[in-house]
Amino acid sequence: MIAGVLLAAGAGTRFGGDKLLFRPPGKTPIGLTALRNLKAALPSIVAVVRPEHIELRQLLEGEDVRVIVCADAQLGMGHSLAAGVAAQPAADGWVIALADMPRIRPDTITAVARALEQGAEIVVPVLAGRRGHPVGFSCRFRDQLLALSGDTGAREIVAANRPLLRELKVDDPGVIQDIDTLADAQRIS
Repeated sequence: MIAGVLLAAGAGTRFGGDKLLFRPPGKTPIGLTALRNLKAALPSIVAVVRPEHIELRQLLEGEDVRVIVCADAQLGMGHSLAAGVAAQPAADGWVIALADMPRIRPDTITAVARALEQGAEIVVPVLAGRRGHPVGFSCRFRDQLLALSGDTGAREIVAANRPLLRELKVDDPGVIQDIDTLADAQRIS
């Protein structure tokens, strides 16, 4: 089984507040939209949040997914990613999604998972030559993912294993549209 990990433990400092709870006019909060897209594509999901994000945790739990609190989230994305993988250690692979990327289509997430199921080791969606998210990792990388810390995430694992990387061409602009600022949220909404 390929599991999904939603990284929702960022501080949102550039946004000026909790961006994952930001609700574009007439729409769903950013973090909830990202979760729903992941949930539509994968049967097993874990969302990782910060201890102080009580409202976000409750919102995500309301979607009937497992939500874990990463006590070390303030130390960087690597800690959150490791916590998400640790919560699903028996998975055959993981699709790592970012909660500030709400426009990734479920069919893109499914394609990343399917590539892992078909034997790919690392899968990265690519739009017009630009690598995006979510990134898929086979169970071959379990120990390396569990050992992550700091703020680099899994970037170093991908870089060190380029021969194992499968670039999956997609036509989904959501794979490169992250929300870091209020202007990003207004542009993407």
